[in-house]
Order: sequence, then C-alpha cells, then structure tokens
Amino acid sequence: MPSSNAYHPARPPDSPIDDSDSDLEIDIEELDPQTTPSAHQGRTYEPEQRAPRIALRNLRMGGLRRGAKRNGYGELGRSQDGNEEDAEALLRDGDTNEPRNSEGSAAGEDDAPLLSGSRQGSGGKRRRRSFASDSLRNLSLRLPSFMSGTTAADTGNDDEDHVKEEDDPSASRQVAVGSLQATRYPPNSVSNAKYTAWNFLPITLYNEFSFFFNMYFLLVALSQAIPALRIGYLTTYVAPLAFVLLITLGKEAYDDIDRRRRDNEANSEEYAVLRFDEPGRNFGSSRPNKKLKSSTQARKGSKRHLSSRDRLSDIQEEEEQVEGHGTQKSPSSYVTQISKKSRDLKVGDVLKLTKGQRVPADVVILKCLSNDPPVNRISEEVEPEVEALLLDHVDEVGQGSSTDSKKTVKGDQGALENGSTGETFIRTDQLDGETDWKLRLASPLSQSIATEELVCLRVTGGKPDRKVNEFAGTLELLPSRQEAADSTAHTENDDDHIKAAPLSIDNTAWANTVIASHATTLAVIIYTGPQTRSALSTSPSRSKTGLLEYEINSLTKILCFLTLAISIVLVALEGFSNTKGNVWYVKIMRFLVLFSTIVPISLRVNLDLGKSVYSWFIQRDPGMPGAVVRTSTIPEDLGRIEYLLSDKTGTLTQNEMEMKKIHVGTVSYANEAMDEVSAYIKQGFHVPPSADSLVNSILLTPSSSYTSAANIGATRTRREIGSRVRDVVLALALCHNVTPTTEEEDGKMINSYQASSPDEIAIVKWTESVGLRLSYRDRKGMALEAPDGRTVVKVRILDIFPFTSEGKRMGVVVQFYEKLHQGVPSLENGEVWFYQKGADTVMGSVVAANDWLDEETANMAREGLRTLVVGRKRLSTKEYQEFTAKYQDASLAINGREAGMQAIVSQYLEHNLELLGVTGVEDKLQKDVKPSLELLRNAGIKIWMLTGDKVETARCVAVSSKLVARGQYIHTVAKMRRKDVAQETIDFLRSKPDSCLLIDGESLNMLLTHFGTEFISVAVLLPAVVACRCSPTQKADVAKLIKEYTKKRVCCIGDGGNDVSMIQAADVGVGIVGKEGRQASLAADFSIEQFHHLTKLLVWHGRNSYKRSAKLAQFVIHRGLIIAVCQTMYSIALDFEPEGLYKDWLLVGYATVYTAAPVLSLVLDKDVDENLASLYPELYKELTSGRSLSYRTFFVWVFVSIYQGCLIQGLSQVLTEVNGPRMVAVSYTVLVLNELLMVAIEITTWHWMMVLSIVGTFLMYIGSIPFLGAYFDLKFLLSIGFLWRVVAIGAISLIPTYAGKLIQRTMKPPSYRKVQGI
Repeated sequence: MPSSNAYHPARPPDSPIDDSDSDLEIDIEELDPQTTPSAHQGRTYEPEQRAPRIALRNLRMGGLRRGAKRNGYGELGRSQDGNEEDAEALLRDGDTNEPRNSEGSAAGEDDAPLLSGSRQGSGGKRRRRSFASDSLRNLSLRLPSFMSGTTAADTGNDDEDHVKEEDDPSASRQVAVGSLQATRYPPNSVSNAKYTAWNFLPITLYNEFSFFFNMYFLLVALSQAIPALRIGYLTTYVAPLAFVLLITLGKEAYDDIDRRRRDNEANSEEYAVLRFDEPGRNFGSSRPNKKLKSSTQARKGSKRHLSSRDRLSDIQEEEEQVEGHGTQKSPSSYVTQISKKSRDLKVGDVLKLTKGQRVPADVVILKCLSNDPPVNRISEEVEPEVEALLLDHVDEVGQGSSTDSKKTVKGDQGALENGSTGETFIRTDQLDGETDWKLRLASPLSQSIATEELVCLRVTGGKPDRKVNEFAGTLELLPSRQEAADSTAHTENDDDHIKAAPLSIDNTAWANTVIASHATTLAVIIYTGPQTRSALSTSPSRSKTGLLEYEINSLTKILCFLTLAISIVLVALEGFSNTKGNVWYVKIMRFLVLFSTIVPISLRVNLDLGKSVYSWFIQRDPGMPGAVVRTSTIPEDLGRIEYLLSDKTGTLTQNEMEMKKIHVGTVSYANEAMDEVSAYIKQGFHVPPSADSLVNSILLTPSSSYTSAANIGATRTRREIGSRVRDVVLALALCHNVTPTTEEEDGKMINSYQASSPDEIAIVKWTESVGLRLSYRDRKGMALEAPDGRTVVKVRILDIFPFTSEGKRMGVVVQFYEKLHQGVPSLENGEVWFYQKGADTVMGSVVAANDWLDEETANMAREGLRTLVVGRKRLSTKEYQEFTAKYQDASLAINGREAGMQAIVSQYLEHNLELLGVTGVEDKLQKDVKPSLELLRNAGIKIWMLTGDKVETARCVAVSSKLVARGQYIHTVAKMRRKDVAQETIDFLRSKPDSCLLIDGESLNMLLTHFGTEFISVAVLLPAVVACRCSPTQKADVAKLIKEYTKKRVCCIGDGGNDVSMIQAADVGVGIVGKEGRQASLAADFSIEQFHHLTKLLVWHGRNSYKRSAKLAQFVIHRGLIIAVCQTMYSIALDFEPEGLYKDWLLVGYATVYTAAPVLSLVLDKDVDENLASLYPELYKELTSGRSLSYRTFFVWVFVSIYQGCLIQGLSQVLTEVNGPRMVAVSYTVLVLNELLMVAIEITTWHWMMVLSIVGTFLMYIGSIPFLGAYFDLKFLLSIGFLWRVVAIGAISLIPTYAGKLIQRTMKPPSYRKVQGI
C-alpha cells in the first residue's frame, strides 16, 4: 500500500522504509497464535481497520517484548523526563500561563509497528495491542505506510489568513481538536436582542405604522403639504407625530440596549482554554538525539527496579542503532493555558472546566482528571496479580496470563495516579428541567492519551439539531496534528493510521449545563452560539404588543369612522353642489383634518409615559427586590392573565432534597423524632473499646449482635424497634450510587457527596446525620464510619442494578467484611446480602406480605413526599453462585437479553424481600409557593406546570405545592401511542372537568399532533394540568395553542435555559434569576428573584397598570372628542365652512401644557391598597373580562363628550357671539377647566402629585392668558361677564355628569367599594 506522501517527511537513506527487508512479510498467527482481547474501562471502541505486518528483522525482538511484561517492559514506552506529571499539574493549576515542555519519548522508532500505526505523543501512555489480536482482526498490512507522520505538521494556530469555507448547517462536521478549523462557524455569543443597528428603524417604524391611528396621523400630517388642505402650520400636525415616534423608538432602543448590556455580561464570562503550540515553534528545535543509557535516570513515581530499566534501555539503544537515526519522537504539541471570554470561544477549542462552571457551548468530553487525593482504602487488598497489572501501562499479553482480559487497564498515568476513571457529572436542569445529575464519560480513546496528544484527535458530529437527548459521532486518533486538521486526511488508503471510537450522548455536555463533579474536565467545542442545542430549542425574540394596544386600536377605528361620518354629514347638509370655493371632496378632506383631534395622537404618548411609570414602580418595589422590567410595553397585560404556565425545577422548587420521614413498620420518625433514630444507631453500631487489637478491628454485619450497656434494660419491643431502625439505616447507607468527595471552602475541608440523583444524596446525608457516614466508595466497595471516625462497616460490592425509569428501583449485592484489615474475602467467608429500594408501585410485589405498606405510602404521597420502599434479602453462597452463573449466561444472549437478565434477577433476588421501611423525601419548595398558588387560583388564573422531570417527581411536587387540592382526582396519562386511547382520554376528561391531568411528553405529543384543538378545548377547562418530560419546544407549543384557542392572555414563568422558548412564546414572560444561570431572566419581559413575587407582580402591579391605563385612555379620548364636538358646532354655525375654531397654539397647548399633566397624573391613582388587593384576589378576576375599557364604557365616554362639547360650544356662542375672540375665550377657558375638574372627579385616591398637577396647570393657564392676545379679547377677560359665563357653562356641563356618576355608584357599587366597606 503506497504511503501518503503529502503528510510524510523525507526519510534518511538507511530508514527501514528503504530497507529491502521491510518488504518481507510474514503471517503473525504463526508467531503468536494466542490472543487475549483487552478491555478499557468496561467500554469498547472500534479498532483500526487494519494492522501492519512486521519486518522479519524486527521479529527477533518479539520474545523480549512478550517477556518484558513480567520484567517491567511497560516502562520502555514511558517518558523519562517527568513531563506527563507536568502536564497533569498544568491542568490542575489555573494560575500559570507558562508553557510546559512536554516532550514525550516514543519507544524508539522500531516500536511503531506495535502501536498499530498511531503516533505515540507521550510515550507509552497509550495501550499497545498484541500481535495476535491485530492479526486476527485485520489480516496483514505492509510496513511502509505506518512509519509516516513522525513529525507534527506546523498548522499554525495563529494563521487566520487562509480562506475558510462557510459552514453548511445541514451537513455533518469534522472538528480538529485544538487546531484552527477549515470551516468558518458562527461565533459563540448569546443574544436576546430584538434588533440590530441595520433593522432597528425599519422594524420599529413598521410596528408603529401597523397601528391604525399612527398611519392615520401620518396621512393627516402629509395632507398639510397640499395647499388646498392646509388648515394651519405644518408643524402643528407633524411635530406631535414625530414626538410620539421619538418617545416610542427611544423606549424600544433603551430596552434593547439594556438586553445587549446583559447579554454582554454573559458573553464576557472567562473560561480556561488549552492552547496547543507546535513543538519547536516557540521553544527552539526539537529534542536532540537521545544519549545512550539515558533511561537509567529514574522516572518520578516509578516502581520498577533499576536493572530492568537498564535492560530495556539497552534494547531500545540497539533498536535505535539499527534504525540509523535514534531520535525520539517529540510530542505533538506544547500545552499552555490561556483565558478566553465566552464570546471568543471557537469550534475546536479545548476547555478546562471545573465544578460549578456553566458549559458555554456544546462540547464533547475528552478527559476527566480527578482532583481527589489517591485514597484507596477498599481496593488496597486486591489480588497481587491484579495490582501488578495496574502498575503496568501496556496490555500485551504474556504467554500464561489469563486474567488480563477481564481487568481494566488505564492508559493514562496521570489519570491513574489520581484515581480518574473518565467520569464526570453534569446538571442539566437549565437545559431539560431534569433534577437528576447526569453521568458523562470521556471516550476511552481520548482519556487514555496524554494531553499533548489531544491535537491528534478529530471529532466527527452530525448537523446541529435541537434533540438534547441524542447525539451520534465518531472520535478518531490520527498519526499527526496535520492529518487531524485536514478534513481530507481520512481516506480508504490510510485507515491503518486511524483509531476510531464511537461517541454518544454520554460523551457530551450541552451549553447551559453545569459541571457538578470535582474532577477537572477537558472538552472540545463542537457547536457554538446559535447552533447549540439550547439555542436551537429557543425561538427568536419577538416584539410583544399588549392587549390594551389592540383594544385601543379598535376604538380608534370607530373614532375615525365617526370623523369621516361627521365630515360627510356636514358637507351633505350644505349640499354637495352648493360648496363655495372648493369642490365637495376637498371640503370633506379639510373637515377630516379639522376633526383629526378625535383620534388623539397624544394617546400613545400618554400611554407610553404611563408604562414607564409602571415599570418604575415595579423595579423600585421594596417587596420585590431585584425585579427588572425588560419589556416596558406590556405592563398592562400583567392585569389580564388567565393562564399561568410554570416550570417546576428552580421555579416552584429549590431542587434541594431533604429526608423528612422514615417508617419502619410500627413507628414513624420525623422532625425532632430523628434524635431517637440517632440514639438507636449509636447503640446498634457501638463496639466497646478494648485493649485487644483483634476486637478493635472487628466490623459489624447485619447479623452482629453487639448490645450496648444502655440497651440492656430496654424492653423487648424497644430492642426490636432498635434492631429494625438499625437495619433500615444500614440498608439506606449501602443501597445507592453515591460517592463521597472532599472539597475546600474558605480554607476548610468539607465532605460532600455526588450522585446522579439528588434523592440519593439526601438519603445518604440523612444517614450521616443520624450517625452512619459513608466515608469511602469505589467500584469495588464501600466503608461506613461511626460518629467517632471509626470504620464500623465495610462491604465488597458484588453486583449493582442501577435505577431505570422503567424498573423504578435499584439494587445492590454486597458482601460484608468481618475484620478491618482483612483481604478480599471468599464468598464462603462473609455474609452476602441483597438490598433494594424503589417506588411503592413496583416494590409492593417484591417484598414479603405485610399489612402497612400501602397505607403508609399513601399517607406520605398525600403530603407530597417522594416515597421509597426499602427491602433486603440474605443470600447463601450457593444461591449467589447459581444466580451469578445464570445471570452471566443471560447477559450473553443475542435475543431478548434485557428481558432474560431481568427474569433471572426476579427469580433469584426480587421476591420475598424482608420489608425494612419506607422513606419520604421532600423536594424543598421555593418560599411561599403554597399560598402564592392558592392566591393565584382565587384570582381566577388557571395554573399549568410544565416540566422536563419525571412523572413521579412532578406528581409529588404538584401535591406538595397544593397545585392539586387534597382529595382531587389526578388522571395520569403516560406512554400513550394509540389514537383510540387518545380519544378515550379526551372523552374521559370531558366527563370529569374537575380533575387534574398529569401527562407525559410522549402522550402530549400524540394528543397535540392528532387531536390538538380537541385536546386544548378540554384541557383549558381543567383546574390544573401537569405535563412532564416536556421538551422546550413542546412547552412553547402548549403556550401558543392556549393563546390561539382561548384568545386569552398567557403568562409563562421559568428559571432555566429550557424555559426560554416558552417565555418568549407567551404574552407575558417572567424569568426567575436561577442559581446556575440567567438565561430565562435575560429573555423574559419581567425578571424576579422569587416565585412568590409573581403574586405581587400580577395582583398588585398588574391590576393597577391595567386599570390606570384604561382610565387614562378613556380620558385622552374624551379630551380629543370634546374639542372635535366643539369644532363641529362651530362649523355648523358658520354655514358648514371647514374653518378652525382653535388654531395653532390653542390646539397644541390644549393637548399638552393645559391638560397633559393632570390627565397623566391618573397613573398614580389606586382604588384599593396593596393589602386589600392581596386579601381579595377576586378583584383581579374582574379585570380578565376587560370591563375597564370595553365598547360599553367607550360609548359612555363618547356620550359624555358629545353632551359636554355641545353645551360648552353652544352656550358660548349663544351667550357671547357666534364668531369672535370673546366666544373663543369663553369656550376655551371652560374647556380647560372642565377637563381639570373631570380628572378631579374621577380620582379615587388622592396623591400629592395629582393636587400639584391640577393646581399647577390651572395657575399656568391663568399666567399664560396675557400672552394669548392674538386669540382672546383680553379686556373682556377682566370683566364680570366673562366670569359668570364661564361658571354657568361649566356648572351645566359638569353637574349632570357628576350626578349620574353618584347615582350609578349608589345603585351598583363597584367591587372595590364593597371590600372597602364604603
């Protein structure tokens, strides 16, 4: 097979490639017929496709190599400079940015055939295959091509000048680890902004002019450019419109700049990134030729004898002399640590992540390096041959080795020394809402190589998609960095160089997840920014418009029609053919311009200013610290909410579990009674101190019968209870998947735990609190300590049966040590017990017959506790051996493997268990969640809980939070796949409208797909709906469906990245600032810190905002309509001529200086105080009907405006003159005073600002009269005649209006007056 010359440097003449012997090939099976497959951490990966044949002259080394395993040959391939420890130290030391010289020594050029063609950047850190296993798998391959790639190519990390091809999001991608990518990918920046600099004006102007009255005023303003239609100054009509647009655009710009500022905070978060520099690029030339006998220098941590090292050095020296040039291969890179901001991260960057860090992009985990000290108390007594194996880094098989194939060999010395197994835990509640931690694994291929060699890896992944629970990819190890960076390097002709391993969801961590383990995690970025799973699951930001805006838009259409009607009627009364000076349609147009005040342009200004005031109130409310208004255009919608869609994790709950209750059959313990449990444990696990070391080394087992002096006089019943308590606590302390860890906080070492389930951590913490602490755990065993620090229980783990969502239980088979310093006991020398815990639904049939389990689990479930039933069973040696044999056979079956294995477990273990007890774990609720939900329900809001968590968890929280009332029927729908069942479910819910629906994501998808409208029509009538296992997209779809079907206002509240889509789809989105991130709060319209702040936001601020804006809108309409009626009366008196009554400043001043402040002061009005609003949430319920601003109230105000306008203008003309400055002075003065007094009549609760605005405006009007000589007769204003006319006309205008209001209030008092007792 030809060599791939594009990537292979020239060889010296005496290189083995040019040696004729290198063409001689031999079948390896003739030399080494035995094969032993190797295991790596219990997982397998795909081997390279073919392995090289071996030159004849190299075969003389075979015997030495196979024998070397017993003689310490594993040291041959190791670096002899201690560089690996330096690299690992770098990964644990974030304070240094100095480059580390990480030269690794390949084991001589002649070792290359043993390495299957892959370059060994850090010596023997990678495992070598046996000749036989390569042969059996791949037949034979010629030598020359595997010798290629000795020198790492200089790809140049800093070379940004070469042309990159654009990323195609629909295609899969190849990512070279730690190198510059050939394809340009999007930047890793988060953006919740709605606009860019380019589209801000087009989008905002389009949104503004999509409203009818803005377009109407634009046309009116443009009409003034036509001389025939001009009434007054052009600025009289253009300036108000420009002012309105300026205010609105300014608010939108301010809101968006604020979003960008907060996005910038998230994008500026610093992350540690590993930089891989080319060898010799910054540090001079590569390592010089190796001196003879150099390997006699002792390697740090080496346990090999010097003589064996000398022998191996001689072998290597001899090989190098045969090769000609004995230079060792330098490492593929030098590693330095740099800091990058989140937005500067790129695809291919290798992140160094530690506990508590948010993952900034979608990554594939390469290595997990444990930070824990190498404590090994359990497995230190392993068999000698296993320990010898663990000390060796190669898994080449000796002639007589039989155990090698069953044991795991860790390839990374640094990882081995630190106990790392390539595992880390992540928290995904910000992504999918699930509370359980997820176990993530580094691929064995990347975990086993040195950090310097990570640049030889290439990741192949699929196109970006939104499936957070799926991923399929490949990890490839190539001979050199250059080949890894070249996407064309992987061809059929050089498969012999490449090792490949599959990648799955278990090897990934998506953006917005959080590292939960103490281990240092190295991960390569594969998707950034908008291509991450969380971003693809998030709908783009949209501009939101309040319901009040649409209602006012409808009312302005009516006003516009009224304007057109009046204009046509006035021209018609004169006669279309009798028009003087202008044709009839020009007169109609002039009338339309004159009556344009009917559609008040100042309405938008007043409403926008009102919204700013409401936002100010919300953000400065001392009862809601930290509240932020991000979308200030929709505060009125807070008062119209009818559906609340809430997340669970972090929103209703704190995601903190606490063990609340334990029942042992006859006695239940909770709260203070836990002290009694502690006393029993202290007695049951107390070994009297003795001078005899044998006695002190004795460990306790379930059959131990130690009795403390304090328990001797106890009654038989008490002793029995003590025994049961001891047994159940021991079971809980052993039956789990929790690992104890130690971390440093404020200079103190603190013990903590990590596990996939917070429930298990809560239980193990509880066993520690009562006196039995899990002190150590690995895959082979556990140790438990008493409060005095003495190890009292030590077990060997024989089998673990992990929890699954189908099985709903987990079990463990353990063997108890009887002495502290005992080696691994044989099955005959220690008690073997099977412990199991699980949901009551599955454990009821597993445990022995009893009469209390169902009752107690039901009692705990009613309290909203998550119940677990605990049982145990002792196994004889024969039983366990028989089970193991059968279970092993079942695990090898090709068909029906899972079912067969479960059948064996059920047959031998899961029957007739001794029932030990029932535990109740509480998912701590957020502060005041129960009263908040009750108050919101009383306010007429239907509450749905949408979560990504499990069905059982969602059910418990729904009960504990009182979302579901005590005794209310919960109809559960799960795993529904048939349409007929879906139809039956809908029919059942229709017949039982008072039940709560609990549905999972799969069933919800079925119903929404095939019965969307029918399902929503039934579901919206239910008092509560709980949907679990929901994807972010499903949450958003539910919100949209409710909006579209009911046409009601929907509010969504959440705290995680998985809630962003739902929040943005809602009419009102509320985000809670979460512990792990602010994605939801950044994307939301309103941000709060606690769920219970929502009640105040809706019931107090929302109600006030809506009622104030409704009153404000009606007043502004009244203000514009009354002046239009005056204009109509004046035109009629002038023989239907379109002449302006109030021109220029009088027209502008009326809408601004003389009435604006008093009308705007209505935003300070309130009908009830805050306590009454919370005490009577039914007041909020009234608002949902929209009666505060309806067609009825609108036409009432139209009638009032017509009445007052006709009287004011008519009486002014009758009592003074039809046309002249005296009439204008009287009517204008009455008009201003009428508006000020109408505001005073409508105020419910006075505020000092209201008094100031009304009095101040009146004084301002009086003070400005001397400057209005162009419009008024100033001499007439000083006469008594002017005064009595103003008083008389004003009284006739106001008194009937006020009297009608008093009569209505007496006959049909509003609700707020009822609760006030007025």
